[in-house]
Amino acid sequence: MSTPALDYPITFLYTRDLNATAQFYENVIGLTLARDQGDCRIYRVGDQGYIGFCQQANTLDLPHGVILTLVTQDVDGWFYQLSEKGLKFEQPPSLSPKYNIYHCFLHDPNGYLIEIQRFNEPL
Repeated sequence: MSTPALDYPITFLYTRDLNATAQFYENVIGLTLARDQGDCRIYRVGDQGYIGFCQQANTLDLPHGVILTLVTQDVDGWFYQLSEKGLKFEQPPSLSPKYNIYHCFLHDPNGYLIEIQRFNEPL
């Protein structure tokens, strides 16, 4: 018996403030809202990926162990665009020889770490 096909991934993360999260991902990052479910909003990332944020009062105080990585060929373009919007970066664009990637880091309004990354050798 063959394994059934999977269509696409969705990663869901919790937020205490869905409106602030929506404003950030829609108006600052520029993601397209794919579905508004009231207490959850799902955004399209590229052609086949999605990320969802759900309102949840009982989230952990600090979001440990989660990195939301957005892959692009234009890390510097994203860095300059978001910097112009007043966002502060934890790390400006730099090369990671260990992983052969070029990347930068910032936090979203929930405290989640966002990595904007380019693979120097495509997957």
